Amino acid sequence: MNDEYNQLKEYIEQSEKTVAVTGAGISYLYGMRRLKQSVGRLNAGRIFSAQYIRKNPEKFYEIMKSSFLDAAFVKGPSAVHKQLAKLEKQGKIYGIVTQNLDCLHTIAGSENVAEFQGSFRDNICIECSNRCYDYQIWNQGHMPRCEKCGAPMMPTGFCMNSDIRESVSRENMRKAIDMIAKADLIIVIGTTGFRSDEYLSRMSPNAKLVQVNPSVTEFDRISDLNIHADAAEVFKAILNE
Repeated sequence: MNDEYNQLKEYIEQSEKTVAVTGAGISYLYGMRRLKQSVGRLNAGRIFSAQYIRKNPEKFYEIMKSSFLDAAFVKGPSAVHKQLAKLEKQGKIYGIVTQNLDCLHTIAGSENVAEFQGSFRDNICIECSNRCYDYQIWNQGHMPRCEKCGAPMMPTGFCMNSDIRESVSRENMRKAIDMIAKADLIIVIGTTGFRSDEYLSRMSPNAKLVQVNPSVTEFDRISDLNIHADAAEVFKAILNE
């Protein structure tokens, strides 16, 4: 194990509250598609309207399936998702802050997860606004339907009602900020810093920041340790797998 890996392992062993921050890199490199690759940049707003979903529920489901659901439910969590879940179970990670919608951290077994953009765990009926907090409704092979009125469901993070979407976003970001504020070690993995100005604003001045990312990002200039390597290999070494 090289010096950088040893340093990170030492940081984790010494930490009382480690929070991992994950981004698109750990999902897209694993096979998750960017939404705009599936629907096109100009079509996204139209497709995520209640009117479109009402008229084309199964087509909407197929878009979600090709963009997210197959990677989540067929291929399943990556090595990194599983390694982070293992570290949480060992008490070495307090929780995870993620920009990802795919629920792969939860599927892998992580329990304390703040999804600040929302996810398929939090859904809303397009007609009666009934909420359902269960990602498994997207793992039934068809468009999920509201238990109360039978209308299609959609993730609140995609909801076109700005009041609902912004309320959910604030709630999720509050959870993320609270986790970051309690951390004495923050490990950013596979993210270039989307909305990092919001959650890192509450980072303790005494906390250490480590980046694990093959690419150079904005974190390079502020991290105590930069490891430009594949995260799965890094955590494999740390876990002695």
